[in-house]
This record gives sequence, structure tokens and C-alpha cells, in this order.
Amino acid sequence: MIINMKLISKIKGPEDIKKMNIDELTKLAWEIRDFLVQKVAKTGGHLASNLGVVELSIALHKVFDSPKDKLIWDVGHQSYVHKILTGRWNRFDTLRQYNGLSGFPKRKESPHDHFETGHSSTSISAAVGFAKARDLLKQNYCVTAIIGDGAMTGGMAFEALNYAGEIKSDLTVVLNDNEMSISSNVGGLSEYLNSLRTDPKYARIKKDVEFLLNHIPAIGKRVSKTVERVKDSLKYLLVPGMLFEELGFTYLGPVNGHNLKALIRILTMAKKTKGPVLVHVLTKKGKGYIHAEKNPDKFHGIGPFNIKTGQTFKKSVPTYSEVFGKTLTELAKADDRIVAITAAMSSGTGLNVFKQNFPDRFFDVGIAEQHAVTMAAGLANQGFKPVVALYSTFLQRAYDQVIHDVCMQNLHVIFAIDRAGLVGNDGETHHGVFDYSFLRSIPNMVLMAPKDEQEMRNMLKTAVNYNGPISLRYPRGSEWGTAITPPEEIPIGRAEVLIEGGDLLILAIGSMVKPSLDAAEILKAHKIHPTVVNCRFVKPLDEQLILDYGKTIKNIITVEENVLAGGFGCAVMECLEKNDIYNVRIKRIGLPDRFVLHGSQEILLKENGLTAENIAKTAKRFLG
Repeated sequence: MIINMKLISKIKGPEDIKKMNIDELTKLAWEIRDFLVQKVAKTGGHLASNLGVVELSIALHKVFDSPKDKLIWDVGHQSYVHKILTGRWNRFDTLRQYNGLSGFPKRKESPHDHFETGHSSTSISAAVGFAKARDLLKQNYCVTAIIGDGAMTGGMAFEALNYAGEIKSDLTVVLNDNEMSISSNVGGLSEYLNSLRTDPKYARIKKDVEFLLNHIPAIGKRVSKTVERVKDSLKYLLVPGMLFEELGFTYLGPVNGHNLKALIRILTMAKKTKGPVLVHVLTKKGKGYIHAEKNPDKFHGIGPFNIKTGQTFKKSVPTYSEVFGKTLTELAKADDRIVAITAAMSSGTGLNVFKQNFPDRFFDVGIAEQHAVTMAAGLANQGFKPVVALYSTFLQRAYDQVIHDVCMQNLHVIFAIDRAGLVGNDGETHHGVFDYSFLRSIPNMVLMAPKDEQEMRNMLKTAVNYNGPISLRYPRGSEWGTAITPPEEIPIGRAEVLIEGGDLLILAIGSMVKPSLDAAEILKAHKIHPTVVNCRFVKPLDEQLILDYGKTIKNIITVEENVLAGGFGCAVMECLEKNDIYNVRIKRIGLPDRFVLHGSQEILLKENGLTAENIAKTAKRFLG
């Protein structure tokens, strides 16, 4: 299909948007939708969220003057349209590809990307920082944070709103709400209130009324309370968004997020209004592409797909997430104390199956990982077996709660850590490469990593029958495609010897077991016979096995899909040091001390030396 590029091809930057009239901008919006569907179908990416903010993105660049004015996107997964409007449309064939265009804002890509992000609920805090910097430097520019209603469920967003309302700096927060319906009568009232609220006369009258009310003589407690109740009732009845008004914001909206004229008008009001302003925009996620409109969750983040059918080109082997969800559902049928918690990731973590079978025992807390973990601690305290399913990169947001609320009390909370390791095209904000390091340092925590899907089933059964904090981390996608059998418990802290040899000891964990086995086959062709161990546990290590092999094999290689700093290899070195074993040589293979950019998992694993070929090459060099 040929993409209509008549208007898109003219865009070199936001200045070209300002030259277009409403009719041209309306046509541009539909060109962009067609363009996005065509491009994301090939590369994969966040489609539904971007289709929903086409007009909003156009209006923002029509009203504000980027890069002088600062547009700060929350999460940033909805910044594709912004990238098109800032002249990057000709790079969209490389979207989320290695060395290509990022799926999130990146400062090195463009001066129009003012703040990098990938996690939720950060935009308002960052915007407050930009606004205070502007005020301190006595500069003159606008600061606008664009945040979705989903990201508003994160507590950090409310912390920032509370502080922004307190300091009264000029700041605009655009709340992109794609859950509420649009009502014309509400729209009419809101337009009237918007014009009234931004009129200088309104502000002056409001102050005069407040002055008079505060100086009315006391005429009895009952009458005084009645006056206050009437005043508050009228205020909450007439003014939508009073929550934001009470926090110190001027509330504008709600406004139809697909009406360019209305959007431009309300954003212009916000730009002229002093102090913090919240603009409430109502949009439809997936707008303009029927499959995304019907299944916005599926098209939130999607791989390459067939445009006509909306179906992805999916592997036949079940993913770790799917195996996890089915296994937990099986276990929950036999144990009614098992409950599941996630943070707006029911389908992504595979818990949709659990949700269908046990709706009363499933809890989606929204984008609130801290709350999820402490809620799990409360459930565990009362005898339940909460399984908290989070992506590795998002568990970072609840680190204090893992330490303080779970491990310090030694509560039986199970952490199912999805998307651990290099996740691929979402890049540095989403790689789960720190969890070995930050979890193994916590007292009372048990940390496991399965080599394949069946071992994950075994570990999950082990975890629910354990008594204390316990984690299992597994990668994105599928691995071996092993046959699935009923899960069996495994001994805590017990490793598994897969190949016996006397020349080299390879200690591998989780996703690195298979490439280590493949490396052993390469080494055998060079007359090198390694012992390969599936360690299974980062904490507690199978210390006795390591020490026993260390007596006869003096060359040890550790392999992990985690940063080397503080990771699995460090745990092995600490084990040897603790037991006064100094006559062995050790080489650690893992991820370097830098953030890994986006690209396919295959490319990133190869680039960072986590392939069978590189493990074998490193081993040969290590042995001299």
C-alpha cells in the first residue's frame, strides 16, 4: 500500500506546522495515522497510544514553540507523532531497530526531545524542575508535561501535582484521558468555564468574594456550617476537576482530543494563564485503525502485524509469560491462598488467564509498583500467598518496599520477574539487567532463574510452597520449547550438573544455560572438555558444588544476562573468597557497566558477547 505523504513530506520541523491552516492540519492528522499503521506494522511498537494523540501532538506544536518551549512526555511511548512533527518521519523505517530511531524520547536524536523517559509518572516532576530552573535563571519559556490517565495512577504524579500547586510556577499539565466518553453538553459548559476562569475579571471577583466571606461576622455555628456546605456544594457542582483546583491548578476542560480547533483554543488559554494549569483532554486510544480501537491493550505495544487482519506474526512456541500464567492458574486451583497482583500488566505478564479463572483473587493496582509490593506484604501477613508479577525494569521502582515491607519482615511474597535480561527493541529504559545485583544483596531473599519453561514451572511451584521472600526471573519471549509436564519442587539452593568435563568449569544461570551448553559443544571440537552447571539459584548459591569442583578444576567461567557489577559472577567470587579458595582463576561474562541501547535481542546478545560463539572464544582465550 502506498502511504499518502503529501503533507508529511513537507515537514522539516514544527515551524511547518504553524504555517498550515485547520483544513491542512486535519488532513495531516489522517496522513499521520495511515503512516503510523504502515510503519509500525513492519517494525512493531506502541501503536494504539500514538493513534490517540495525533491531533493533540499537532495542537501542541501549533501553540508552543519547541525547542524553546519544553514538551515533556510521560513514559514517551506516545511520542511517535511528536517525532514525525519534528522532522524525523524519514527515519521511521528504522524505528526501534539497532542504531535506528528510538521508540521513546532521546535527547541525542533531536533538540525537541527535552527529557528522556520510558517509565511512567515522571513527567510532572521533571516539568517542575524545568520550570524552577527557568525561574531561577530568569528565562522565558513554557513548560508542558503530557501525561496519560494510566500514568496518573502512579503516586509520583500526585506528589508532583501537590508540589507544583504549592510553588505556583507557570506550568501546563496535559492530562490525556482515553477512558472517559465525550459529552457535548459538558463540553459547552466547560468552554464557558474556561473562558470565565481565564478572564482577569473572574480572578479579581473570586478574590473579592473570598475576602467578603472571610469577613462575615459569626452568626452561630449552625448557620456558619450551612454557609460553608452550600459554598462547597456549589463549587463542586459547577466546576469539574475540583481535585486539581484544590491542589492549586487552574483546570481547563474536558476537551475533545480529536477536535483540532478546540485543542488549539484551550492550549492557547493555558499558555496565557499564570500559575499551574491542567488541561483535561479526552481521546480514543487506537483512533482511526479499527483493530487498535477494538483491542487497545493488544496494540499498546505490538510486534510486526498484518494490517488487514491485525494479527501478529507470532511464534508457535509459548512464551515464558504464557507458561507462567497457565502454571500459576493450575497451582491456584489447588491452593485458594494463592493471589496474583500486577501493575497494569495483566496481559503482558500472562495473568489474563488467572484473571479469567479467579477474578476475586486477581488485583491490578494500576501503574503503582510500590503499592503492589506493600499490598502483597499485607496479604502475606494474613496468610495468603501473593504472587507479584512485574517486569524487571519496573520492579526497580519498588525497591524500598521489597527491602522494608517484605524482606525485613521475612514475609512470603513471590516475585515473578518478567522481561529479565535484554528485552530488545524498547531499549535501555526497559532492559531488565540489574535484578540479580539489587535483589541478591537483600537479607532473606531467595533468587532463582530457570533455564527453560519447564524449570520455570518447577520453580513457581517451589516458590508458592516456600515460606519467605522468593523471586524467579525469566526472559522475554520463549527459549527451548521444552515439553511441559506437571511441575515438581526443586531443593532450594541446589544446582544441576549438565555436562561433566575436567578442563573448565562453566557456571551458567537462567537464560545463559543454553548458550553455555552450545559453547561446550564448540569447545569439544577443540579438545576442551568443560563441566557445565545450571546453577538455578543466584541466592543461595550451591556453594558445596562450586567448592567441590573448585578443588579439581582451577579455571572457572560464570555466564549471566545481567550487569557484571554485583551480579551472579560476583556471588561466585564471594563464595570462593569466603571459603579461602584462592588457587583458582575466574572469568566473568555478562553485561558491561553502560546502558545498552535498543535493537533486536539477537543483535544485542551478540554485541555484548552473550552467545555460544563468544563464550567459547572467551574460554579458549582464558585457557591460553
